[in-house]
Amino acid sequence: MNFHFATAWEVVAQRYPNRLATIADNKSTTWQEFEKRAASLAALMESCGVGANSKAALYLHNSNEYLEAQFAIFKLGACPINVNYRYKADELVYLLDNSDSEVVFYQACYAMRIWEIKKRVPKVKLFVQIDDGTEMLLKDSVDYEKAIRDHRPLPPIDRDASSVYMLYTGGTTGMPKGVMYPACDFAQLWISNGAAARELDPPESMSAYPDFLEKIEEPPISLPACPLMHGTGMWLGSFLPMMAGGTVVTTSKLGLDPHLLLSMVEQHKVSTLVIVGDAFAKPILSALDEAQSRGTPYDVSSLQGIVSSGVMWSMETKQGLLRHQDLILSDHMGSTEGGMGSSITTREGISQTAKFELNEGVTVITDDGRIVEAGSGEMGKIATSTFVPLGYYKDEEKSKATFKEINGTRYSFPGDYATVEKDGSITLLGRGSVCINTAGEKVFPEEVEEAMKRKEEVVDCLVVGIPDERFGERVIAVTSLDDGSNLDDVLLIEYCRENLAGYKVPKQVLMVDHVRRAPNGKADYKWAKSEALRAFGEK
Repeated sequence: MNFHFATAWEVVAQRYPNRLATIADNKSTTWQEFEKRAASLAALMESCGVGANSKAALYLHNSNEYLEAQFAIFKLGACPINVNYRYKADELVYLLDNSDSEVVFYQACYAMRIWEIKKRVPKVKLFVQIDDGTEMLLKDSVDYEKAIRDHRPLPPIDRDASSVYMLYTGGTTGMPKGVMYPACDFAQLWISNGAAARELDPPESMSAYPDFLEKIEEPPISLPACPLMHGTGMWLGSFLPMMAGGTVVTTSKLGLDPHLLLSMVEQHKVSTLVIVGDAFAKPILSALDEAQSRGTPYDVSSLQGIVSSGVMWSMETKQGLLRHQDLILSDHMGSTEGGMGSSITTREGISQTAKFELNEGVTVITDDGRIVEAGSGEMGKIATSTFVPLGYYKDEEKSKATFKEINGTRYSFPGDYATVEKDGSITLLGRGSVCINTAGEKVFPEEVEEAMKRKEEVVDCLVVGIPDERFGERVIAVTSLDDGSNLDDVLLIEYCRENLAGYKVPKQVLMVDHVRRAPNGKADYKWAKSEALRAFGEK
């Protein structure tokens, strides 16, 4: 048998039928129930002509149903398509059309949006509505629970070794793009990653997978605090623990509620919390501090580690979290287009913010195609030659720009710039797509944001460039402060000047009540630039 997500999870369900697979809003599902429900949904889709290599969209909040529907799609050898639940009608139509989706699983609260766009997506054969108590079942849609009751579970099948898995990424610019991976190799990757984390040898074949599972003494209990619709939540928060026969805990509540997350850690004895940088870590730290100060600290003794990816996670916040629990803090640098490096922080070893050890096959290459030498101070783009995606779905031009061959080696260039230190580690600078060019110098927003957020009163910050007659672009910091703070922009700029070269220091600071981010914690630079232009642009 080929390595495959569905095949692996069928093995787990057979071997550990009574172990919990999913927990959402206090509703739990055993692995046996998880597999059976997914098999019934697979039978529903098959009855509508959906099969191997078909695409099926998941327009859902975090939930048991998200993971069940994805399992069902994998069972057919089909490809799940992640949908951002914030999308409006035109964005949704674009994604469903671009991905060639034939099925849409959707939350009932989005029924009116589905009704609005149904006639615009003729490729979709089947709409499946998940009841959340908000809307009546749409005409011509199928009720999720009824479908499970009405369809006999589909028996396991052999999956095509050439099938493709993809994840849509919005990136910082342009329309969403489907990043394609070979599905079987991608499943094997997450088994191997789980093996490496436990210092176990990965299984060389699916026939060796049951013995591998037996060697895992403590199956992980993972809580992805970020949305499953994004890579961090799905890959690190779901694929990684489930390929180790573990449990995924989620809440369907939208928005970050750190007290709820910590109560879930306490209640379900979560071993791994998955977050997205300081946007999640700082509120969680504040909640821990608050509970401790009132004499009712959260019991987080089960928590062994916190994993982050996608957004900068500051050293100061990590140190604060380590005061509350002896943890392994894993900070991963990567994107949908490929993993690039990591930084591990414990009580014994404190890592520097934005400093990462390179993964195997990762290097830094200048814009003119030269390898950056360690300690040279030269800047380049991070490139990875390990497990390079197949390309972007139906976008040959962008594929050629991101996945290209240099000196006979094929690399992925996700867009991050970095320098290489003397010891071979890299210091992340940021995305070239949001780089600010001011007075002939390049300024990477993440570096300035990190410096700003070191100031205790600063809750969050995004840095953008706006047109300037003298400098070409000038640096603006869109910043939110703690309630009651009397810190003004002059003091904040002076503080920043102590830590950064003069050309990087914001020329102006725009104070806002709340810095807007996507549900996965990633920066909304478009919003920040709009606010900066409105406040400081030419009148």
